[in-house]
Amino acid sequence: MNKWLLHRLAKPCLLIVLCLPLIHLVFSAFADRLGANPAEALIRSTGDWTLRLLCLTLVISPLREISKWSGLARFRRMVGVSTFFYGLLHLLSYSWLDMGLDVPDIAADFVKRPFILVGFAAMLLLSALAATSFNVVIKAMGVKRWQMLHRSVYAIAVLAILHFFWMRSGKNDFTEVGVYAAILGILLGWRVRRYLRK
Repeated sequence: MNKWLLHRLAKPCLLIVLCLPLIHLVFSAFADRLGANPAEALIRSTGDWTLRLLCLTLVISPLREISKWSGLARFRRMVGVSTFFYGLLHLLSYSWLDMGLDVPDIAADFVKRPFILVGFAAMLLLSALAATSFNVVIKAMGVKRWQMLHRSVYAIAVLAILHFFWMRSGKNDFTEVGVYAAILGILLGWRVRRYLRK
């Protein structure tokens, strides 16, 4: 009974945990606790959480293999869709709060600041993964084609790090970039090693 209850409660509890950063940001916005530049705080926070959840999505498979807990796989979709959600919030925060939804200005910013274009490319790929994360779509596509598409998560990881690196190059601050790059490098390296062994 306890195991059954834990199994039923695991996903709702994970969903609550995944929503906590958003709840904190909304509360901070209404309480005027985002600092002198609320738009920048929202853009940075949503970008940070997108990267963190991307790392969490990619760590599920290694943890599953190491722990021999096959049930971990059922959380991957929820974490992956949450990564897309925070990425979308990051894009909307930039487009709306920073650029005022001015499409010509946003297009000019793509040319002026290439890291914006790289981030947008990562978001397009992430959107494709989120749109094809439903069972009905997987059946329609076929498992093999679906798996091929979802391997683009590795390209998303590379683009996300490049986006972060270029963004921080203006401030010459690469400490956080190095941490995320190391984590994603280890996770991608584990997959390459696993593929070569097979």
